[in-house]
Amino acid sequence: MAVLAGIYAASHGPLIVRNWDQVTPAHREVLNAGFSDLGRRIRSDRLDALVIISPDHWVNFFLDNLPSICVGVGAWHEGPNEPWLTGRFPHRQLAGHPALAGHIVETALQNGFEPSISHRLILDHGFCIPLLKAGVEPLPPIVPVIFNDIEPPFPSVRRCYEWGRMLRRAIESWPHDLRIGVLGSGGLSHSIGEPTMGRIEEDFDRECLSHFAGNSPEVLIDYLTRTLPTVGNGASEIRNWVAAHGVAGGKGFSLIAYGAIPEVFVGCGFACWTP
Repeated sequence: MAVLAGIYAASHGPLIVRNWDQVTPAHREVLNAGFSDLGRRIRSDRLDALVIISPDHWVNFFLDNLPSICVGVGAWHEGPNEPWLTGRFPHRQLAGHPALAGHIVETALQNGFEPSISHRLILDHGFCIPLLKAGVEPLPPIVPVIFNDIEPPFPSVRRCYEWGRMLRRAIESWPHDLRIGVLGSGGLSHSIGEPTMGRIEEDFDRECLSHFAGNSPEVLIDYLTRTLPTVGNGASEIRNWVAAHGVAGGKGFSLIAYGAIPEVFVGCGFACWTP
């Protein structure tokens, strides 16, 4: 039977790569510590497959076709097409795991979800920056799960948590011997393309993190449902952390590192859960 070997979360943001030379030494230390610890945990968990939950930043989808949830079921996925990342990320193709992805989709359909599927996805910076900066090599096969965190209407916070619970059932019912990890990529607070662009809501971030640590999913869901519409649009990506929290059953959260990093416009957080 499959084993849920690790559950993780990490922020991403283009400027973590594009503006790295402009990040202060103190802030570099926070980011390096977070990504380094994340990579160490992933490598030590000896994953045979990694499910990554991330938004699509208008690379695969646009307003004429915008699924709430899409699972990549292909045997391989294209690497990032952002010019500032293609020269730094070493993989033009990333192996998929179509059998596991298909099992996740079938489990979702049996549990009241209707995800879209794609046999060919481009994995943009949301998927690839955590892998790059954490030094995850060699890459395990990737099952990408795209949440619409970009443009309303969004999947509800509760729906994202329930997706995580379903994902755990899918992993634990997979009849083959695999060590499987789950990574929620995105957040924390940031604002992109708005008058508040560059603002980091540090108070929101810290209260949000305290609710993850509080082992009360209902409190977390209520807090985010009320507050996400009031902070920068990038904070919507916390839904991916919520799904990881659902995989963990709403408990076992451990903060690895947090820093409000103005040079990259993001409140950057790194976390893991006890499977």
